[in-house]
Amino acid sequence: MAALSAVDRVFELFEKYVLSYGVLIMALVTIANVFGRNVFQQSLYFAEEVNQFLIVLITWVGLGYASRKGRHIRMSAIYDQMSEPIKKAMMIVMCAGTAAVMFLLAYYAMNYIGGLMDRGTVTPALRVPLWLTYIWVPVGFIITGIQYLMAIARNLQEEEVYISYTEVDAYDEGDPTVGSGT
Repeated sequence: MAALSAVDRVFELFEKYVLSYGVLIMALVTIANVFGRNVFQQSLYFAEEVNQFLIVLITWVGLGYASRKGRHIRMSAIYDQMSEPIKKAMMIVMCAGTAAVMFLLAYYAMNYIGGLMDRGTVTPALRVPLWLTYIWVPVGFIITGIQYLMAIARNLQEEEVYISYTEVDAYDEGDPTVGSGT
């Protein structure tokens, strides 16, 4: 488990820096573009392209972050009615299935990126190879797949049911909508 904890820390650091700096850079580029457009009557020609790149980056790296924190959407009406041993078995099966889908989607995304590389497609303003923008899609799928595999490992080692490597399956006591019928 120490090795998995180290992997989790590496992913956490990577995600923290990519997401925080990505959002910061996107805000700065947008502010600079608005300033340039309103003060100098000249937009930054690359602002939209840079922001599109950052949106792809933040979205797909954020997918791994959401799965690591257990913040993904879950439909759990049947699951919630089960006993703890059945919940654990269901969680392992769901994590295995989700990991398999993530790795399959990463494979398809890599094939798409290979096609972009073969065609030599570039962005219109900065002339950056387009595949550099979309490389974050399979990276996000791979990170997410690894997160689900780590959740399986945690569930096989621990008594509690884990929805991710670090998050135990539990309702948030501070959530006023839980149990209120709203």
